Amino acid sequence: MVISADEQAELARAFEALEHPSFAARLANAIGRPIEGALQYLPRRWHDRVHAAAEKAIGKTFLVALDSMDARPSTRRHNALHHLAVAATGSLGGYLGLPALAAELPVTTLIMLRSIADVARSHGEDLDTTEARLACLEVFALGGRSGEDRYAEIGYYEVRLALSLHFTPLAGQLAKAGAGVAALPGAVDLVRSIAARFGVVITDKAAVQMVPIMGALTGAAINTLFLKHFQDIADGHFTIRRLERKHGADTVEAAYRAAASVASARGGPASAEPVVPLTAGAAPA
Repeated sequence: MVISADEQAELARAFEALEHPSFAARLANAIGRPIEGALQYLPRRWHDRVHAAAEKAIGKTFLVALDSMDARPSTRRHNALHHLAVAATGSLGGYLGLPALAAELPVTTLIMLRSIADVARSHGEDLDTTEARLACLEVFALGGRSGEDRYAEIGYYEVRLALSLHFTPLAGQLAKAGAGVAALPGAVDLVRSIAARFGVVITDKAAVQMVPIMGALTGAAINTLFLKHFQDIADGHFTIRRLERKHGADTVEAAYRAAASVASARGGPASAEPVVPLTAGAAPA
């Protein structure tokens, strides 16, 4: 079956979403300064704490993804509710500062997973299946790519391939696990693999929240941008999966890689849509 012109346009939008600049680049655009300027305020010990918090958040989210997602099909997305919820957690985190990250992050991650699930359902995913639920978790790794990953050896399909090395043994283990899923070796490896990339985004978020001028209001806006970043990734990811179900994985991957070759030849796709500054006068001095 030939990919239609409308589907090619969808594929192009998915490519833009999945290969756009990193979350750090979006933050830099939003606050008017490079993220590296904020990273200098983050002591070495905080890097370990941030990545440990990311792994813990993904671990808790993993259970939710497998055990309590609403699988009913729906084209409706609860974007406003999710944005309000992460704004609330971001506001609290911004007010209390970086030490609150360990408490805030699992809640924010859970909200993001629900939003990702909304996107998945709107693209026809059956959340009763283990594959679809794991694909929701996959979004966290896809959204944690750095700017250096673009158009190099690490692309969208390469990240999916790397994660599939954990998904394949895990799928077999899940058939026998029941309630003991969290202790499965495959589950532990998967959580660590996803958290390693998710931690890249968390570090950027934490570094900006550590700047004193940020405060509660901008903390809420950062979390809103945080959620939007992963919603865009989810839209691209589940668009690709929907087209793969219709046309076959090989056909869609070939079309995607052709788009990547064209984009690389012209120096990369257009940047992601401009990010509206977080708040008037919010950029740190």
